[in-house]
Amino acid sequence: MAQLQEDVMGRTGFVRHPIYLEHVIDDYHPESPQRLESIYRMVDSRLDGRLISIPPREATHEEIGWIHSHTYISLLASTENGYMRLDPDTSAGPHSYRAALMAAGGLLEAVDAVFKGDAGNAFAAVRPPGHHAESNRAMGFCLFNNVAIAAEYALRKHQCERVLIFDWDLHHGNGTQHSFESTSKVFYISTHQYPYYPGTGNFVEAGRGAGEGFTMNIPLSIGYGSGDFLMFLRELIIPVTLAYRPDLILVSAGYDTYEKDPLGGMKVSANGYGAMIHLLLEAAREVCGGRLVVTLEGGYHLAGLTAGVESTLRVMLDGQASPEWLAEEPINAAAAEKVIEKVKEVHQRYWPVLIKN
Repeated sequence: MAQLQEDVMGRTGFVRHPIYLEHVIDDYHPESPQRLESIYRMVDSRLDGRLISIPPREATHEEIGWIHSHTYISLLASTENGYMRLDPDTSAGPHSYRAALMAAGGLLEAVDAVFKGDAGNAFAAVRPPGHHAESNRAMGFCLFNNVAIAAEYALRKHQCERVLIFDWDLHHGNGTQHSFESTSKVFYISTHQYPYYPGTGNFVEAGRGAGEGFTMNIPLSIGYGSGDFLMFLRELIIPVTLAYRPDLILVSAGYDTYEKDPLGGMKVSANGYGAMIHLLLEAAREVCGGRLVVTLEGGYHLAGLTAGVESTLRVMLDGQASPEWLAEEPINAAAAEKVIEKVKEVHQRYWPVLIKN
């Protein structure tokens, strides 16, 4: 794939739209419009004029259908007539279907922007989130699997040969994994609290058939912090990313690993997200001309979510995290080393680079 010119590397695109605020699951539900309202206020007050606006569009039925069944698409379309409970945690109202189309389509526009050179990287501040959505059902606050649709779009529209998805949400992205576990064209990597919802994502889930070795799960007990996550990136995720050499890196960015998030048990600081995106940007510059697109998944502590997104965006804009952020020490170094060894036991046969690290 052609490399991007240096003059777009530090230009960050941003997807936003009022329709994303119209999707409501339930009163007082943690996946609320207030999540995006807080992020949008932060962008307007602290990053005004620095981000490149990427107007979203509705994803087409054909694009959604690459990942989801037509029966399921029709079911969601029918929710425009009223409210429908889709699973114990997820429902759709009159505006949810269009918001979901625009969430997926907004991410597709972000992918287009980095390939056209309109932006060097991009952040899609969209909802509803997507990584739990399976081909034929909604799950865990998610309607359409935005990141999976975007990966398939990059393969088909931009003739990518390889796409890497890194999912740092607290919860395992079961829907994303299941979408690509039988292909080598998309490498799915996930760090997540385990055992926890949805119960998938054990070490041994490494793909199947032609996709064997192209799913990497890093399941974690509670209590890991920013320094621990940086260890996982440096010892596991970055080495295999450089070896895989994707044409595009997608990030499912869940900020529910934040240290005060009400749904999680991790200890990541707001600045830790900036440190993580710094390492991913470095890898993207080396293998794919800096093409990196981030999409919002979870994160339910409003202040922590907003601060985490701000640190992510500032590093994407500036290309560099604070040295103090990058030097943050692990909370559970010994336990993190054991996790790394378990992942290597599964993946060294597929990725010899892990033998050296």
